[in-house]
Amino acid sequence: MLAHVLEDTGADVLPESDKLDWTRTALAFRGFGATNLGRTTDLYQRDEYRGLVNDMLGRATAVCSEVTARQLDLVEFVLADRDPHVESYPEALSLIIAIEMAQLNCLSQSFGKDWTQARLSFGYSLGEVAAVVAGGVFELEEAMRIPLLLADDCVALSREVTLAVLFSRRDELPYGDVQRLFYRINSEGCGVMGMSAHLTPNSYIIIGQHHTLDRFANRMFEFLTNSARLHRDSRKWPPIHTPVLWERNVADHACRLMHTIGGGFSEPVPPVLSLVTGELSYNDYNARDLLCRWTDHPVLLWKAVEYVLADNIDTVIDISDTAPSTSCVRKKTARATRNG
Repeated sequence: MLAHVLEDTGADVLPESDKLDWTRTALAFRGFGATNLGRTTDLYQRDEYRGLVNDMLGRATAVCSEVTARQLDLVEFVLADRDPHVESYPEALSLIIAIEMAQLNCLSQSFGKDWTQARLSFGYSLGEVAAVVAGGVFELEEAMRIPLLLADDCVALSREVTLAVLFSRRDELPYGDVQRLFYRINSEGCGVMGMSAHLTPNSYIIIGQHHTLDRFANRMFEFLTNSARLHRDSRKWPPIHTPVLWERNVADHACRLMHTIGGGFSEPVPPVLSLVTGELSYNDYNARDLLCRWTDHPVLLWKAVEYVLADNIDTVIDISDTAPSTSCVRKKTARATRNG
């Protein structure tokens, strides 16, 4: 946890790495996942970090309690080592962002590492909100309100959708071909499905209502290679970043709420690589627009991988050791560095 630096030789704990070149370093923030607590309990139990962690947990608890109109204490989740999932979605979102900010504070205050000098930052799903907060565009309390106010609708929609991984171990799965099949299935009028994330050239996270995944599986060889496979996940997942959110006007609700929060009028430091666009798109006024699009647009993780590799970045600091999405970037970066 407390941020690992992954270089071409492997993983080193950041405080022991005195040769870190921030101009070739990126920060990676995680999103909501199968596990959301990680090693937060271990971090909290360390005397030298507890105050910094407790401060962020307290701030996140206050805004989560206010928005959800129920009293809660995120510290209780940590002390009980209780990992929140979709049944405690607001708590999970709050915990993730709070701990990421706490880790950054530990880096700067406990180890004297000025992470704001990094070349760029990026985040998978909720991690993009965290990256924007870390960059000083919005205060923690303001940015948290948007996903928290959308949480109930996302949880309600999760009850009627299934998540799956579309992949091939042999061939590329072209983005356009995958999208073509989505539109065909959706046009049948028997449920909505869509891409939640583009992970690699041959893998995607897709989410669909009702029996849309069955219909997708039945037709996918009309558009995709016969090496394509679809692996369903039996757990419930909010259909964030997909057109399923349109069923409850979640994206429109997010855009309206964006007008009610403060901040958003400074460029992020370090710059944020948006996984909505795959580019350094944030400036001093467009954060609201990008975060509105963030709600129902797929996460373009592979574009981030390509950008990081092309930008001569050889070190990625993973702000959580439980994020499989950012691990993808770390491994690709390390491999490319080793191969010259």
